[in-house]
Amino acid sequence: MTKVLVTGGAGFIGSHLVNRLIKEGYKVIVIDNLSSGKKENLNPKAIFYKVDICNLERILPLFKGVDYVFHLAANPHIIFSIEHPIETHKVNVDGTLNILYASYKNKVKRLIFASTSAVYGKQKNLPLKESMIPNPISPYGLHKLIGEYYCKIFSSLYDLETVSLRYFNVYGPRMDPEGPYALVIGRFLKLKKEGKPLTIYGDGKQTRDFVYVDDVVEANILAMKSKKVGKGEVINICYGKNYSINYIAKLIGGKRVYLPARKGEMKHTLGDNSLARKLLGWKPKVSLEEGIEICKKSFL
Repeated sequence: MTKVLVTGGAGFIGSHLVNRLIKEGYKVIVIDNLSSGKKENLNPKAIFYKVDICNLERILPLFKGVDYVFHLAANPHIIFSIEHPIETHKVNVDGTLNILYASYKNKVKRLIFASTSAVYGKQKNLPLKESMIPNPISPYGLHKLIGEYYCKIFSSLYDLETVSLRYFNVYGPRMDPEGPYALVIGRFLKLKKEGKPLTIYGDGKQTRDFVYVDDVVEANILAMKSKKVGKGEVINICYGKNYSINYIAKLIGGKRVYLPARKGEMKHTLGDNSLARKLLGWKPKVSLEEGIEICKKSFL
């Protein structure tokens, strides 16, 4: 049985990925310190270790006999990274280096790294393409960019196959309405459930490229299996269309309240997913309208 390890496997995206891997017959090990992940998200068939990725001594033996690693554990909150750059650097950079080192030492076949569209930062042109020079405007975006570079170095120096997937705005069931993933959709649903107006920062005309969690899981599986990647490639995982925050509010429904815009966040994001189609044979299947309907049934 193929052995797979998922860091952050009790989190939003990680738990969906673990469920899919177990469904496909893989033996799955989950590493999560439960700082943002939830025990109720854990698949009972997974082997769970409550451990911090910053503790290299503790995690090193857990990689023994592992074939593939999915590294999703992180502190991915942009605003939090601005307020706490040292704390988030430790998790996002030092923690990632530990995972790469443990994978290399235990002769893992391939590591799939969860990166982010935040590495692009401010760009003059859209859509965002992997060939663009990164320009992160938050510590979080910089942390993930460093992680991508580390992946490429481990592939070239240590023969560890790696591929980095740049997630855009991921949403779906089990997203944390208080957390960083799909912040807008999650919080809107929570506010609607509480009978409160939907809070919008800025004018609501800012746009995001939203991608449904099941599509992200599919991209990870394909990245594990593809024979066209493994040398530190960076690949956008996005829908390829962007929608305004006002449109999201319209789909969810309810009164709105507008507050001043927040620092460190991009005005518009729109990704180009042509490389994912070419190298992974991947394309998104769930439209924003379909995805939000699923989320409404799950949350409301």
